[in-house]
Amino acid sequence: MRFEGKSGIVTGGGSGMGREVVHLVTRQGGDVLIVDRNEEGAAAVAAEVEGHPGGAAYLAADVTKEAEVAAAVERCVGELGAIDFIHNNAGVQLEQPLHETSEEEWDWVNDVNLKGVFFGCKHAVIAMLGRANGGAIVNTASICARTADPFIPAYSATKTGVLGITRAVAVGYAEQGIRANSVSPGDMETPMLQKYFDATPDPAAAKAEMESAYPGKRLAHPREVAQAVVFLLSDDASFVSGEDITVDAGLLAKTY
Repeated sequence: MRFEGKSGIVTGGGSGMGREVVHLVTRQGGDVLIVDRNEEGAAAVAAEVEGHPGGAAYLAADVTKEAEVAAAVERCVGELGAIDFIHNNAGVQLEQPLHETSEEEWDWVNDVNLKGVFFGCKHAVIAMLGRANGGAIVNTASICARTADPFIPAYSATKTGVLGITRAVAVGYAEQGIRANSVSPGDMETPMLQKYFDATPDPAAAKAEMESAYPGKRLAHPREVAQAVVFLLSDDASFVSGEDITVDAGLLAKTY
């Protein structure tokens, strides 16, 4: 019951890792506003957690629109009572080599993955300022913020940016009790990863090759990464800020 009496937002909570974070937080007594462009997916997740100690509401919104992000924070405060935490998780991926990436595609990935995180951090901070206990922010980065994948250069660039804004928020608002951290997942069994495989000539071979790169020869279940997010959102991480937790089963620890 680490989240009893707490409420907050999970963007991109209608599927993948965001869905798992919603499940974990509500199981531990927290209330969540699921923010997702996919209203059907968000509604389904809200229904899935009925009966948990905590509950979930949902809102169809686009994180690239500042007014919609601000409205989501306002609704969280008004409907759930406060915003104790936000997980800026909504993201997209473009499977396109650099020399084939258009300006429009570059802008789309940056708008969702970086500007969306900026809006989420900005309006969460505004709502958290002046609160006696501040709040917790967790942003979803990626192992691609630290390594290179030539098939997704725009995605990699935005996730590197997520590390930068996370540190800036952590340092800038520490005295107000606001913590900011990020989680860098390895490859997870999510719809986004399947989209990556589907963009290759042989999806099955691409998946097998990716699995073989991991020391444990498998990919993550999204819940395995969500556990790290939930730790950082909770008071168990009360002295953790400005950090990035890499959850990749040792992938980046090896040389070959």
